[in-house]
Amino acid sequence: MKALSGFYYVQCGSDLVTCHARGKLRHQGVTPLVGDRVTITLQPDGTGSLDDVLPRRNSFQRPAVANIEQLVIIASGAVPVTDPFLLDRMISLAEAKGCTPILCFNKWDLAAPEELAELYTAAGIPTLRVSAQTGQGIEELRGMVSGKVSAFTGNSGVGKSSILNALEPGFGLETGEISTKLGRGRHTTRHVELLPLSGGLAADTPGFAAFDIEGTELEDTEHLAETFREFRPYLDKCRFQGCAHVKEQGCAVLEAMEAGKISVSRHSSYIRLYELASACHPWEKKTPE
Repeated sequence: MKALSGFYYVQCGSDLVTCHARGKLRHQGVTPLVGDRVTITLQPDGTGSLDDVLPRRNSFQRPAVANIEQLVIIASGAVPVTDPFLLDRMISLAEAKGCTPILCFNKWDLAAPEELAELYTAAGIPTLRVSAQTGQGIEELRGMVSGKVSAFTGNSGVGKSSILNALEPGFGLETGEISTKLGRGRHTTRHVELLPLSGGLAADTPGFAAFDIEGTELEDTEHLAETFREFRPYLDKCRFQGCAHVKEQGCAVLEAMEAGKISVSRHSSYIRLYELASACHPWEKKTPE
């Protein structure tokens, strides 16, 4: 449920057991993540020894979580304004991990980037217009996370903890002010923790600066286009096999973009991710074990 300072807090029935990981996991290169299913051995003093990590559905480096069904990506059109490329990278990552991306534009009462929200809706991404301050969209979001294991992520200051507090006031999560000088949020969440929410679980995760996203895993170039939902109807219609969908003649994806069926912004993000993945060494793409 939580990992903090070398301790792992494991839910066993109604008990939350504080555990240390066995040394063999370190030798195997396995780091337990929040969301893992694990086996433990209870000690006489009530603590536990974390023995094994069971096979994972998926795992992420950022946020450091495992077995996630949905990635709720919090964005903002107000300060700090979220870079659309950051959204596209996180959506692509979620799709690559077999996890549903949910895009949540918070602070809708302060700034309403309707054109951007419509762009993602047209791309097939579940997109919500939300305000933790006024309550707009909170019940719709509650319905989408109900009974699911979801991780909330986004750049610092967009209001992840505020949204979680709006969903469940009993959380009482710390929230922070926006730096007027820097135009970005200060980190208030410092560790990953799973919280019970609407019959499911929600992971509150530390925010990150926009440049930190460069450390996020990358999908390989062969499968990258599949992580863009609106590209999928065209991927088998290109003139040549192995089309990169970047600048090739007879590319059905490029033709769809020129016809207005795929946004120029999303395709530009795809090209940027393709170039990053092409320049990335294989060991840099490794998912945490």
